[in-house]
Amino acid sequence: MNTHLSILSEVKAGNYKVLARTLTLVENNITPADSILRDLDSQVNVPVLGITGPPGAGKSTLVNAIAGHLVTKGMRIAILAIDPTSPFNFGSLLGDRIRMAGQFNNPNVFIRSLATRGALGGISAKTIEMVDVLKAANFDLIIVETVGVGQSEVEIAGLADKTIVVLVPESGDEVQNIKSGLMEIADCFVINKADREGAAIFANNLKKIVHQGTKTIPILKTVADKNIGIDELCAWIINPLTSDHNRRAFLFAEKAWRLIQHERMRGVDKKRLLEKVQAALKQDDFNIYRFADEFISNG
Repeated sequence: MNTHLSILSEVKAGNYKVLARTLTLVENNITPADSILRDLDSQVNVPVLGITGPPGAGKSTLVNAIAGHLVTKGMRIAILAIDPTSPFNFGSLLGDRIRMAGQFNNPNVFIRSLATRGALGGISAKTIEMVDVLKAANFDLIIVETVGVGQSEVEIAGLADKTIVVLVPESGDEVQNIKSGLMEIADCFVINKADREGAAIFANNLKKIVHQGTKTIPILKTVADKNIGIDELCAWIINPLTSDHNRRAFLFAEKAWRLIQHERMRGVDKKRLLEKVQAALKQDDFNIYRFADEFISNG
């Protein structure tokens, strides 16, 4: 049996150690990553739940509570937590994972962190590839928690079957800015930390904005660190999706777009780009557009 087929066989059998190694191969483009990806079944129907929202909304705590509840229902859950990449050392700042510590030893929960790799909304080609590997492992649900950076979070719509936007009562100013962006991608709004002052007023204001839209979006309240409201939220999460062939095609088109974009950018070395910018900045006539033209031409 070919090496990559043997790996895939172990992944499908639920071998977490092999799954973790496979994700590392894919994340870092190590052989036989390409062969593994090209032998995946893209028609596997494992639901992907996107969870996004501004920093400080308690997304990681909410994910922890959701996973804890669903495993009691006999479900196997995979969590891909996307962390911001440092613009200075190109590494990932993996601090929020401590909030999921309660699930680390749960045999029915698999957690993996991934750096954004410069994708503003947190969705890179690597995210897509790693989610597809997780789908091969026969989980009942894959949760993708993305970096909260505002409007660019619309990118999650190209990956997730359902998207939850998490807000907190003090997000008042943020709600005023939700016109298209997050409003368009949200399938459900969750007001977390709903025991805080002003939560009821915030919920009413959000409902007024939501009712101006063309689709019905539920608004649920939770206090994730106390497991309040998690039952109702999980009931919405596991409620089967209605078949929408147009959305399915849209999701695959978005995924293909990112994969093609990633392939065409493969030869761009970001560290080398930084070095060249540092050198170019020493010139009095530095111009970013001329610099970009020259970099594209000469590398």
